[in-house]
Amino acid sequence: MIKSKIFSILKYFLMALILLFLLFPLYWMVVTSFKTNMEAYRYPPSFFPKNFVTDGYRKLFLENNQFFVYYWNNVIVSAVSALLSCLVAIFTGYSLARFHTKWNKLIFALLLSTQMFPIVSRMISLYSLMGRIGIINTRSGLILAIVAAQIPFCSILMSSFFANIPREIEEAAYVDGASRNTILFRIITPLVTPGILAVGIYAFLMTWDDYLHAATLIQSDSLRTLSVGIALRYLGELSYDWSLINCISVVGTIPMVLLFFFFQKYMVKGLVAGAVKG
Repeated sequence: MIKSKIFSILKYFLMALILLFLLFPLYWMVVTSFKTNMEAYRYPPSFFPKNFVTDGYRKLFLENNQFFVYYWNNVIVSAVSALLSCLVAIFTGYSLARFHTKWNKLIFALLLSTQMFPIVSRMISLYSLMGRIGIINTRSGLILAIVAAQIPFCSILMSSFFANIPREIEEAAYVDGASRNTILFRIITPLVTPGILAVGIYAFLMTWDDYLHAATLIQSDSLRTLSVGIALRYLGELSYDWSLINCISVVGTIPMVLLFFFFQKYMVKGLVAGAVKG
């Protein structure tokens, strides 16, 4: 009995340490956003602002209007990429889950193999291909490049949700005279709504933090997304305005925190999809 209590105390203590370790960067970002820039450079650092100021937020909303251009671009690219990724994943995921052929294992292996290589390894060929098409330095070109990178994982994730839907439901619809499109969009798709949300949230999160695609494929300042815009406009060569940068980081993180807070159960379902069969 005593050993079990000690084990429980140690377990919760370890969980608390891990949680503190994971949340400390967020705490430090928020705290630094309310410090003066001189205090942000102080060593040893202060774990709470000695002079609580909001100059960084004032400058962000009143002076640095270009930030909202980057922010709006990020919202558009992330939302459209998530929508397209979900749409393609529905078709590919349903095909992989329902149409079993001798090529299925090979297709799954090819999709998984795309996740083994870093994005930077295909950027040269991607840039060359998009240059020939003429979609470099366009928002649509950036969206297509990001969607192409996300489709393999989204398709595999979506197929696991479709595989958990009993075939008897489709067979009953066939008997009633329903077509394949009717079965997919009116019967099966509503049953995998948690999967669609999981795929959409994953695609949105990955696009929101994307840096490499945007830095490589976009040259116009008016088309840059948030991560690239911050790096090129607000990070200097010799010194940084850490207060302003952390203010930008806080504002940029808010949508992701809200998204995770309200839809975390769907993300968990997506993470464990396919772990249990039957």
